[in-house]
Amino acid sequence: MVTTTPLEAELLELAGSVPDPELPVLTLRELGVVRAVHARGTGSVEVELTPTYTGCPAVEAMSLDIERVLREHGVREVTVRTVLAPAWSTDDITDEGRRKLQEFGIAPPRVGAASGPVRVELGPTRTRTSPPEAGPDPVRCPHCGSAETELLSRFSSTACKALRRCLSCREPFDHFKEL
Repeated sequence: MVTTTPLEAELLELAGSVPDPELPVLTLRELGVVRAVHARGTGSVEVELTPTYTGCPAVEAMSLDIERVLREHGVREVTVRTVLAPAWSTDDITDEGRRKLQEFGIAPPRVGAASGPVRVELGPTRTRTSPPEAGPDPVRCPHCGSAETELLSRFSSTACKALRRCLSCREPFDHFKEL
């Protein structure tokens, strides 16, 4: 059992309040990447940060922003440590984070759909949402809510998103892929 002091809980809240550099509509807490804060003596703190995937280019910006926020609140020495295990999963995104993604026009990842290795297929990248891809919970359009969507590209503006289009309202949208 991990014991958290009131100071560590407060610093965790501060570190978690930092906006994600790629999706500023979400905080790092809502994204689920700030794992812990440990007070290491007077004015010294270690923050555990788990990237959404190994080699994520946003880790450096996240680390610098966390350091800045904590220093602004009186912490003299901040160390941000990248922690790869346990690996981050889209199931770590909070309900509030999922709601914000939806409101921002990005289809949030399906809850519980992250169940192991990411499937890689060869062949056309444009497929209609239908079993087995959709599973019991299809990717819904964040604009109209339709489950009738198609995959246009496995990658979008960032590696963690795919580009889809709704077949009902015809609007394109990003889908935060399940990991």
